[in-house]
Amino acid sequence: MILNEVFSCFVFYSVLLVLKMYIVAIITGQLRLRKKAFANPEDALRHGGLHYHRDDPSVERCRRAHRNDLENILPFLFLGALYAITGPSLAVARAHFLIFFAGRVMHSIAYLFALKAPSRSVAYVIAQLPCVSMALQVLAVVTSYA
Repeated sequence: MILNEVFSCFVFYSVLLVLKMYIVAIITGQLRLRKKAFANPEDALRHGGLHYHRDDPSVERCRRAHRNDLENILPFLFLGALYAITGPSLAVARAHFLIFFAGRVMHSIAYLFALKAPSRSVAYVIAQLPCVSMALQVLAVVTSYA
């Protein structure tokens, strides 16, 4: 049992984010199968021939969405864990975690469904605000030890 409520809240949103990343990966794999666009020759051979060893715009869009998740969610996991152990209030921490989660979900939806600009950019910025806030708060707590 985790006794730190803020850390428990962080773990909850972190697991949701990891599950969201798995969903994007599964969508990418399903698109590869449906579009017959395989990244590796051995997969193409298994599914019809080397001519299926190719790129597809829809698959590439999913891959970019997944890569963007990696570039943004992994730093959140690090920052969020540090932030959680600095002793913030549960309400404020929950707001940080929820805003990041919602921003990343909106970003994935905008990416996967090719929504009009600037929807993806707005979602990105929304998700970055709590990260910047957490980073600054962590620095404020540890600055005296540097």
